[in-house]
Amino acid sequence: MSDDPPEEVLDGVAVLDEPRVLEPQRAAMSPVLVQAAAAMGVSMVAGATAVALVHRRRTRRSRRKVLAPVLASRSFLIDVHVLGERGK
Repeated sequence: MSDDPPEEVLDGVAVLDEPRVLEPQRAAMSPVLVQAAAAMGVSMVAGATAVALVHRRRTRRSRRKVLAPVLASRSFLIDVHVLGERGK
């Protein structure tokens, strides 16, 4: 026995049609819309790049200012009053 699939027999008749002129297809979008979309995409990439560079620059500056490792951190609410001399 062979594992080859059985041959398929096609029985058909070719139908010929008279040649005709096809209508040209319209453009999917106007060139103005394509340009606007491209400008928006480029602007978005430029903005994301600027944000990434600013963020990277800020993190580098903050690393330089650290002189010693921070072991603990506490926050206090402080109310400071400047007082004059008594009785005057």
